[in-house]
Amino acid sequence: MLKPLSEKQQNPAIMPSIFSLELTDLENWLSDIKEPKFRASQVYDWLYEKRVTSYEEMSNLPKGLRDKMKETYHIEPMKELARQESSDGTIKFLFELQDGYSIETVLMRHDYGNSVCVTTQVGCRLGCTFCASTLGGLKRNLHAGEIVAQVLQVQRALDATDERVSSIVIMGIGEPFDNYEGLIKFLKVVNHDKGLNIGARHITVSTSGIVPYIYKFADEGMQINFAVSLHAPNTEIRSRLMPVNRMYPMEELMESIRYYVKKTGRRISFEYGLFGGVNDQVEHAEELADLINNIKCHVNLIPVNYVPERDYVRTPKKQIFKFLETLKKRGVNATLRREQGHDIDAACGQLRAKERQEETR
Repeated sequence: MLKPLSEKQQNPAIMPSIFSLELTDLENWLSDIKEPKFRASQVYDWLYEKRVTSYEEMSNLPKGLRDKMKETYHIEPMKELARQESSDGTIKFLFELQDGYSIETVLMRHDYGNSVCVTTQVGCRLGCTFCASTLGGLKRNLHAGEIVAQVLQVQRALDATDERVSSIVIMGIGEPFDNYEGLIKFLKVVNHDKGLNIGARHITVSTSGIVPYIYKFADEGMQINFAVSLHAPNTEIRSRLMPVNRMYPMEELMESIRYYVKKTGRRISFEYGLFGGVNDQVEHAEELADLINNIKCHVNLIPVNYVPERDYVRTPKKQIFKFLETLKKRGVNATLRREQGHDIDAACGQLRAKERQEETR
């Protein structure tokens, strides 16, 4: 089992975010300060429909209430430290948090709409050997409101062209299940019809395989899409790529996935990064097909982005298509992820590692 995070990593000494509050949390707080509960819906309207950035703009609220909120909850937008725009429309943002740490958020444009990839932690402690997010280790969890704020900040950027965020993927810096409480609260806020109103089936959570939380997530009863970063066809290769596999071996991981599929009736996605000469041969595809046999799933093949601090190389195109064809011949539902942001620092954590070296050494 992962060690519990320190108090500082779980609860940094910063002002709580107004965006961390579910509607019922806000109603309860208002009741505690002797304000009518209906004010909660008014506040939510200002936050998520009008997307204001200060309490002064909430003109239909009493000044005393606005002052009390200002004393209690943070609302100001994050500072934008850097922005990279790709020729394909992908935009990667580097934002600064209240305490000076930085996080990445990515806007991806698809034929079916705009998707935002959010971060759940400052850094990561799982140590995947191919990932820039782990450089410098874990600094702290994000509050739920700091995750919500990422989506809002991107939405404000889209407001200028009358576009909308249509889907969310929780695949940015950090392991979402290592910040489980913050993750669940975030999901409830963005899914709420008075919040950002993003449909559950337009939200995808990805984990590297924290087995106890896969069981817990299955029992939540949410209709959220679920993905597992697998990246290997057997436990030996996975342990080399992902140290988390030593704590939660593949056999235990697959058992928890079968539980999830049986409990929810939902299909699961497997994220499989192709690393040249490591896990990308035809025999690996055959082994993968055996591993996931009889699981209702989809395999998303990902040609890896080059990260200077890591030693992995990209699989040649010809080999990628051989791997994909092998899976399809075995009856596996598999696709090759469309490459986005190839001309910017596209790998997760890469922009942060470049711009904020003091955080990632």
